[in-house]
Formats: sequence, structure tokens, C-alpha cells
Amino acid sequence: MTAADYQHLLVARADGTLRITMNRPERRNALSAEHLAELLAAFRAAGDSDATGIVLAANGPVFSAGHDFADVAARYLLEVRELLTLCTELMSTIESVPQVVIARVHGLATAAGCQLVASCDLAVAAESAGFALPGGKGGWFCHTPAVPVARAVGRKRLMELALTGDPIDAHTAEQWGLINRAVPDAELDAAVDELMSRATRGSRASKALGKRTLYAQLDRPEADGYALALEVMAAASQLPGAREGMAAFLEKRDPVWPD
Repeated sequence: MTAADYQHLLVARADGTLRITMNRPERRNALSAEHLAELLAAFRAAGDSDATGIVLAANGPVFSAGHDFADVAARYLLEVRELLTLCTELMSTIESVPQVVIARVHGLATAAGCQLVASCDLAVAAESAGFALPGGKGGWFCHTPAVPVARAVGRKRLMELALTGDPIDAHTAEQWGLINRAVPDAELDAAVDELMSRATRGSRASKALGKRTLYAQLDRPEADGYALALEVMAAASQLPGAREGMAAFLEKRDPVWPD
């Protein structure tokens, strides 16, 4: 699927950064099956590219209102399961691509939209943004969106988000760890670019391995996390990027990354 084939997305590249923009403003970027499938295809293509970073953004008044209820309501149990499996595959792909992924958030990010933010490696939000798991005050609880949100904010804060369904503002989201920072609306793009620039320095191969290992050890007991990280770090010391980085440090020169 090429960029021209997408109905609900815009995909563009500037230097090493790919920008995937949800472009379904009339539906508040609600995540229908077609929208999810396009996001999955776009992230898979980005992951296979030589880009160093990916920005997930949105057009319209909100970042994403979550699952498209018009799509969900028309489905039987097995079809809803298929939809949620597709959504989960997208979230896992965002974590597994080798590039740094930054969510650029404006407006509201609710339910599966909030799940998208939590699944990205990093997130920057406009001060006017809000975040919610609204199923707690409705009829369909936010079970799957709560999975990555829990890992970002911790148990008590997750419980408040999920049980009340009330939104939190961007500064609260920053304090809770759901996003990296909240910035004035006019500075959002500059803040995303600045963070991307810092997060994509160094060896691409080393960074990709590092990202994969971080996710692999996050939810393991500490001893298991150390066991995994030790073996990966030992092996990674032999990569060309690691060798070049150490040589440049010892020789007091700028590194020339082989990748």
C-alpha cells in the first residue's frame, strides 16, 4: 500500500522522519477497522524503511476518539474480537518497529486514542489536550486501552482514569507519566521535532536493539530483566555501532556511525 492508497491517513517524509497523520476529522479520527488496517500497514511500511523516526499525528479537532462505535455496534462477538485483535496488533507493531515513535497530541485522546498515545515510545501534547478512558462512565469498559495506559501511569492512577472515565489535562498526563511533556499549543511541532532530534542520535542499529530490549524486560521480574538485558548488552558490544562509539570516545573524536 502506497501513501496514495490511504483513505484515512496522510503519510509524508521529511529527512529521516516519517509523519503518519490520521485524517478522518469528520469522525474525530475514530478507529474503524479500515482506519486501523491502514495504520497497521503504514507502521509496517515505516518499520521496513530507512527512516530514523516516526511521528503519529492527527488532523481535525481531536487526536482520536477511540473505537468507531458505528463499526463496533454492527458486529457480532467474533467480529468484535477480530476488530480488537487488529487494534492490539497495531499497538504491538508501534512498539516493535525499530524507529523511535513519538505521538503528537492535540485535542482529546480518548479510549483507544489514549491507548495509541500510551503505545508510542514518546509523547508530546499541546497544553489544551486531554486524555480519558471514558468507558468507566459508559456501557463498554476500556479493557484493552487500559493495558498500555497501566504500564505508563501505574495502578492507582489507572484506576482513577478507568473507573471514573473522567479526562485529565495535559499537565496531569505529564505528571502521571502518560506523556513526556505538555507544551503551549503554538510550540507543539517544535517540541516534537526537538525531542525527535535528541531521541534519534547515535547508531540506528544500536537504538533499534535497545528499544526492543527495553520493551522485552519492562514487565519481567527484576532478576529476569537483568538476565535478558545482560545477554543482549554483551552481544551488542560487538556491533559495528558500539565499536565505533567506543573507539570515538577513546580517540576523542566525533563518531562516524556505520548505519
